[in-house]
Amino acid sequence: MSDIAPVPPGRRYDLDWIRVGAFLLLIFYHVGMFYVPWDWHVKSGHELPWLEPVMQLTSPWRLTLLFLVSGCATRFLADSFAARGKGAGALAGSRLLRLLPALLFAMFVIVPPQSYYEIFEHLRGQGVADPAGHSWLTDFWVRYATASGGWCGPDGCLITPTWNHLWFVVYLLVYSLLLALVLAVPGARRALQAGADRIFRGWGLLVWPLVWLCAIRLFLAPAFEITHALVDDWYNHALSFAAFLFGFLIARSEPARRAFMAARWPALGLAVVSWAAWAAWSWTFRGDDAVPPEALRTAMRLVYAVDQWAFIVAILGFGARWLNRGGPVLRYLTIGVFPFYIVHQTLIVVVGHHLATLGLPLVAEATLLIAATFAGCFLAYEAARRLGWLGLLLGVRPASRPAAGSHASASQAA
Repeated sequence: MSDIAPVPPGRRYDLDWIRVGAFLLLIFYHVGMFYVPWDWHVKSGHELPWLEPVMQLTSPWRLTLLFLVSGCATRFLADSFAARGKGAGALAGSRLLRLLPALLFAMFVIVPPQSYYEIFEHLRGQGVADPAGHSWLTDFWVRYATASGGWCGPDGCLITPTWNHLWFVVYLLVYSLLLALVLAVPGARRALQAGADRIFRGWGLLVWPLVWLCAIRLFLAPAFEITHALVDDWYNHALSFAAFLFGFLIARSEPARRAFMAARWPALGLAVVSWAAWAAWSWTFRGDDAVPPEALRTAMRLVYAVDQWAFIVAILGFGARWLNRGGPVLRYLTIGVFPFYIVHQTLIVVVGHHLATLGLPLVAEATLLIAATFAGCFLAYEAARRLGWLGLLLGVRPASRPAAGSHASASQAA
């Protein structure tokens, strides 16, 4: 056990680094969506089927990990309010202030360009004449905001206004408010934590989450396709809300941190094997005409669940072991990745659409797309830092003077 580095209570730099890394991975993932054969808002003229297994390396676990780390952040935030004599109402108010203005601003200002270019690439390509209109404000935005666009094609209609990639913020806000409601019940927090301490003791910490992931993958995933529409997304809720609660309950557990570290190498090996099996299966049976045997489909659902949990355990374990240092870069990015997240997909869609019309070589196009996306993200963050309370529209609170010895911690994460 000599390789286990103790961490002072409340200082979880590793969770900050993991959250930052997961959001940055998301940016690269959405750049990849511009190139893989899968359907997306806009597409490049360069289609790269070989990129599919690379995308599948993170797609099963990336957002689940983000919900888990967000649950940890919510735990630190709730504890900080409790230390000041504030309760669940303060937690709910804090989450509303941080998430709701950014969500509404994004739905009506940041996201509409994604729908605009999606309409042109998908519906105009299907023969719909002048699908968005010539005027951005009167022909498109008003119709977008009032749900009166009537933008329909053979595959269905584009429903607006929409939150697109901001579904994560919607779900996180709802989960935070539900948790605050539970915590407002006298004795509920103590009972919830006591139950978690019994269930996630010893090997239960590693086994029971995997059992849950396998169960919902077997019984819920086939019945409830992921929609990101909130009201009918039951498999996704069972996955994401469970990860959020799990993070909340184990955030301050030193035995949990040690267990993840101890399991990191076996988990990494299992993760690589399960990813290889999943990627090979997906590649073999891709296409509408490829119908795998039902027994194999069932087995692959279990492999998918193992892939999810093994990667998460490995990341938490290696993070706890090696990512225990803060610093100015972490302080900057801990707050910055939320505005990055808000604006990045619109940047990718708009820049990607226009780059695709230039006919550039693949390397030049991808390099310019990635560079422009990150430049736009940094510019948006720097602008939000200087806007005072208006920075909340991009998820940035007004800067406050930190107390001595304080740090940008997971408690500040979205």
